[in-house]
Amino acid sequence: MKSLSELIELLTLEKINDHTFIGKNYKAPWGRVFGGQVLAQSLYAAYQTVPEDRIAHSMHAYFILGGNIDIPIKYEVDVIRDGGSFTTRRVVAFQNEKAIFNMSASFQLKQKGVDHQISMPNVFPPEKLMDSHAQIEEFKDVIPDTYKRYKSFLPKIFEFKPVDNMLTKLVKNSPPFDNIWFKTCEDVATNTPLQHQLLAYASDYNILRPASMPHREFLNTKEVFYTSLDHALWFHRDFDISDWLLYAIDSPSASNSRGFSRGSIFDSKGNLIASVAQEGLMRILNNGSKPGTI
Repeated sequence: MKSLSELIELLTLEKINDHTFIGKNYKAPWGRVFGGQVLAQSLYAAYQTVPEDRIAHSMHAYFILGGNIDIPIKYEVDVIRDGGSFTTRRVVAFQNEKAIFNMSASFQLKQKGVDHQISMPNVFPPEKLMDSHAQIEEFKDVIPDTYKRYKSFLPKIFEFKPVDNMLTKLVKNSPPFDNIWFKTCEDVATNTPLQHQLLAYASDYNILRPASMPHREFLNTKEVFYTSLDHALWFHRDFDISDWLLYAIDSPSASNSRGFSRGSIFDSKGNLIASVAQEGLMRILNNGSKPGTI
């Protein structure tokens, strides 16, 4: 995909009936359905079944099977509850009549209440940083295999600006913390459901990488299989994804071939707009010399 309109078209599902929708797939270069796509499409499906005055405040998802990029995905929405303030939906995604993903989402009326948040990390602003496309050129002669993967994997729809040097963090062990600015490369309509769907899509990029950072020197000598196992996203405040957002990620734990990461997403004014958590598989496949792909 090369344009925002292509991504929005991908996330806009075909309606079969009031609770069933069909989605196409992004032809990901790694050969499996991108987790962010399924997160965003499932949220789109859920949004079609709730009143317009309800906005998503959280979604919790499990990736059950790897998706086949050549087979459309069917999303079935279960109406769990329609309350006075909250609305709950469950979405199950199917391929070949097998569930590959399920998600629960909760929607709420806008209501007044107390307000506090943690502070945004004190990092360089995006205007002073190189974007990911420029940074990966430093990989070309040092880690050529990783360079080729990143060159094909990096999306053209979003612009990413890592605060720290990517090459150093991919070849040397470092603490499990990462800060990345991101935004869409084009302006987005101020439509809350669409903003939420695009953030769900983008939130699956980069979040698992800090779980590998304390172990890069070991993992780079192995063939490692990475995949998302579950994903949770909480929406706290309004935002515009076409303005710079800071993804502040840490990984408290890695064990039993799994890595766990948390992310706080801030706008450029320091407002905490969303929180993310994900656990992913980090399985060593053999004793070969092929580096990991995260």
